[in-house]
Amino acid sequence: MNEMVQNPPKPGDVRATRQRAAREAATTPGADRVRVNDPDRTMANILQVATAEFADKGLAGARIDEIAALTSTSKRMIYYYFGSKEGLYVAVLEEAYRRIRRIESELHLEDLAPEQALRTLVGFTVDYQLANPDFIRLVMNENMHRGEYITKSATIQVLNIPVIHAVRDVYQRGVAAGVFRPDVDPVDLHMSISALCFFNEANRHTFGAIFKRSLDTPAATAQRRESIIEMIVRFLRP
Repeated sequence: MNEMVQNPPKPGDVRATRQRAAREAATTPGADRVRVNDPDRTMANILQVATAEFADKGLAGARIDEIAALTSTSKRMIYYYFGSKEGLYVAVLEEAYRRIRRIESELHLEDLAPEQALRTLVGFTVDYQLANPDFIRLVMNENMHRGEYITKSATIQVLNIPVIHAVRDVYQRGVAAGVFRPDVDPVDLHMSISALCFFNEANRHTFGAIFKRSLDTPAATAQRRESIIEMIVRFLRP
């Protein structure tokens, strides 16, 4: 079966997919009928397995056959939910960004003093990326595609608006309190935080091998985490 289908649903159009699944459940025979009757669980399972596959093998290397086998479903059902291999890949990217942004929103930065809020945000970013290497690999893979598939997703654009608002709010409160200097662009600040945290995970294996330094021990991880936080905080001080 070709990896593409005609007229695939738009990435992220989960509501329409669920409605269609519910309408057709009564006429879907066998095991597939059971899966259609629980589209949320089926789609979540597919996304979880596909995340690991795309992170490990990239868009070109991942195979729908293998994802179907690992989820005990069928290629037909995967195409039914996501339209195409590329549609599934975009849905995986959307879910990856949705997860990190959802957890960020639970940090309640607005309840913390500006410098503590900044330290909390940076520390969370270090910890999250260390604990979720698949997220790093997905972003690296998508950069190899020059952001081709992210630009096709309006969902990802919307998902990333709150983090910029959160960074801007923390920064502006810090400027008003006199603890941050007043000449930094919030998007540039977000980029600087992301760059340090991303490199910390993405390059630790090559960096450790070149400089003969173990970066995986608890002590090394804690030291590097504190260094990243301090760099960002000191960068903003007047």
